[in-house]
This record gives sequence, C-alpha cells and structure tokens, in this order.
Amino acid sequence: MNIGDFAHHLSRRVEGLTGAVTDPFRPTVIRLGVTGLARAGKTVFITSLVANLTDRGRMSQLRAVGEGRIEAAYLQPQPDDTLPRFDYEAHRAALLGDRPHWPESTRAISELRLSLRVRPTGLLSGFQGTRTVHLDIVDYPGEWLLDLALLDKSYAEWSRDTIERLAGRPVAADALEALKGEDATAKLDETRAQVLTRAFTGYLEAARAEGYSDLTPGRFLLPGDLAGSPVLTFAPLPPQDDAPRKSLWREFERRYEAYKARVVKPFFRDHFARIDRQVVLVDALGAIHKGPAAVEDLRRTMADILGAFRPGRNAFLSQILMGKRVEKILFAATKADHLHHTQHPSLAALMQALTREAADRARFAGAETQSMAIAALRATTEETREHHGQSLDCVRGTLLETGKSAAFYPGDLPQDPQKLLGPAQEGAEGWLDGDYGIMSFAPANLSLRPGDGPPHIRLDRAAQFLIGDKL
Repeated sequence: MNIGDFAHHLSRRVEGLTGAVTDPFRPTVIRLGVTGLARAGKTVFITSLVANLTDRGRMSQLRAVGEGRIEAAYLQPQPDDTLPRFDYEAHRAALLGDRPHWPESTRAISELRLSLRVRPTGLLSGFQGTRTVHLDIVDYPGEWLLDLALLDKSYAEWSRDTIERLAGRPVAADALEALKGEDATAKLDETRAQVLTRAFTGYLEAARAEGYSDLTPGRFLLPGDLAGSPVLTFAPLPPQDDAPRKSLWREFERRYEAYKARVVKPFFRDHFARIDRQVVLVDALGAIHKGPAAVEDLRRTMADILGAFRPGRNAFLSQILMGKRVEKILFAATKADHLHHTQHPSLAALMQALTREAADRARFAGAETQSMAIAALRATTEETREHHGQSLDCVRGTLLETGKSAAFYPGDLPQDPQKLLGPAQEGAEGWLDGDYGIMSFAPANLSLRPGDGPPHIRLDRAAQFLIGDKL
C-alpha cells in the first residue's frame, strides 16, 4: 500500500467512526451515481430528475410525493469544491426553451446537490419537525468504470486481449494493420507513438459509432484536460518477450501503468468509493438497431461495468471501499418513448436479461437491483395506424435531422428476450425474425402547467426505487 492509499484508508476509517457518532444529528445525505455509456441519456436523466423533484406534479409514484410529505426542493452549493458543477440551468434551458434541443453529453465528472425538506412518517411524525435530505448527484461517464478491469491486467495482457478483439472487427482493420506492423522493439520515437495512438483512438471512436461498448481505456474517448499528455499516448502492441529498455514497447508499458496509477485509481478512490445508490443507463434500443454483435458486446460490457460493484473481485477496490457497498442499483433502458407503451414490458424484460450476469454479481455483493424501461424526457406521442389491413402501434415525434413530424413503427420486440440474446451470443450477423429500427427524435416543444415538471416515463418509479426509502 503506497502512502496515498494508506492516507485514504485511514481517512475512510475516521469518516466512518465520526459518521456513526454524528449521523443522528445531521441531515441525511444520499450520493446518487448516474452513469451509462455514450448516448445513454445521463445529462437528460439528471436534468429531468431535478426538474421533476422541484416541480413534482408528475411524480406521484414517488411515495413521499404521493403522501404530500415533500414540502420544498431547492438547489444548494455542492459539498465537493474541486468538482465541476453539473450545469443544470443550461441543460434545462436546452430541453425546455423555445427552441428545444438535446444538451451536450457527459464529458467528465460533475456534481449537483438538491436539498429536500421532508416531513417524517410513522408513529412519531406528529412530534417531529421537517428534516432535510441532501441528494448529491454525481454524473460520470460509464466508460470510466470499464477501466477497473485494467487494474488486474499487465500491459502485455491488455495488449493481447485488445488486439484479439480488434481482429474480429472490420472497423478496426486500419488500426490493426498499423499496430501489428510496428517494430515495438525499436527505440521510442515520439512522433510514431502519437501516430499509433491516433490510429487506436480512431478505432475506438469508429467502434463506438458502430455500437460497440467495450472500449478501453475509457479516457481515450473522453480525455478532458489530459488530451495530448503522455499518460494518454500509448496503444496496444503485439507482446514482446524481451523488449530492450527505452524501446517503444517499454515506454508504452510505462505509460499504461501510469494511466492506471494516476487516472484510474484516483477516480475510484476519490469519487466512486463514496456512492450510495447507482443508476446505470443503457441504450438497449440502439444496440438492437446495430445488430446481434452490438447486443452481445453490450451484454459483456455490462458485466464488466458491474464488476466495479463487486469489490472482492479486485484487491484495490476492496481496499478503498473497506466493506462499503452500493445499496441499490437500477438498470434503466432509456428511450422507452421510442416504443409504444405496449412494448415496454418487452424492453424491461430484455434489460433484465441483458444485465442478468451483471445483476447477479451485484446481488452477490449485497446490492438490491431492479431493471426498468424509462424515458427521462418524453419526446413522442402514441398513435395507432392502419397499414395493409394491419393495425400498427406507432410513436410520433419531431425528427432530429429534418425537424418534421413523423409517425414511426420500430418493429415488435419479442416477449422472450432470448430470441434476441440467443442469436447475439451465437455470433449471428443479423436478426432472422425482423428488422428493428430506431429514429432520432428532437425534444418536443412543451408548455408546462405550474407545478409540473417535464413529461417522462417511469421516472417517478425510478426515483422511488433509488431514494424513496430515505424520504
């Protein structure tokens, strides 16, 4: 254990001791982690959740709202002075303004504190005043969780596994040719190192566009202020048994280890270890649209992501968590408004099956889990249309590309999710029983009544599962 890890270990013990002594006299604090892979809708989820907890007219399934016990909700300065604030006001204006548009996606970690004034319930409620519950929402990219697996891999192991994965993907052809054609035993040339890194990063970006999810290192796609630094200038190379000192291989190996020590570990130590409740947002419909390979890749990726919630799997994580567990994890399939409500049970069943391995791992660690189909901001309406004598349940919305209103029928999801997961695991190239489409809709122009937050699908049920027991 290095001095930094030892200091964190000691501070966690002190924090736990003082918390046990003072908790009865302090407001309740819930740290809610919100994560998901690219385009899963993290920014929209947080913005709509805060807006609907502030104006609670659409949150009847959150029990404390239904019972009329939440008296007020207000934003306060966040407790972590070194974290960027989640720009709620700008994102809300983007979604609910006169010319609504989707806000920029998550690029780094951010935080927001929403404080709720709640009347207690139970036998003693008449003798107690209101209490304060602080909801600290921590927004971070799901790609960062994938990096946990790197802590247990050497550079040689990661290189071998990554190159094997690239070999099965046409989108990786150019990058694979460049990586395999490099003389890794030659002396380091920084220009060549940057060329190889750009080729590998280009593959990661192309693979993400193709619907693949297992894209490590996560910061290569979301570099932030580390862009261009040596810690993000490396790539997988064919393993070398005896590469000389100062060779390309040895320098990439050193930078890979620095990435783990200076980028991956600080995130888990400083932020992840403090999360109480977690929502994992998943664009399952996007993966289905991309095809069986993307669905199978998403299933494996979800299992890897949820490895972060099973500390015994990783010595470093066990050390920093010191017995702490995320208490509840919600797996939420987003964009449910892209389907007619009659298909929502099928989407929820697919979400449950898709994350079965991940959920089993999390439950093994003591976390309560649930799967759900949601839309944090509803962008469509529903209608039934006749087509060749058949009634089709459609959704209507404003198309993102053209700005025109259109009705869309995405195809029927099977009630048995194995009809999708089976072909995906068997390596099928396409769906045999149907073609599942997806459209990109713009947020609708809304006119909200006083007291109502933005329209959604099951956001109140998601909130009840995640925080309802603390209100």
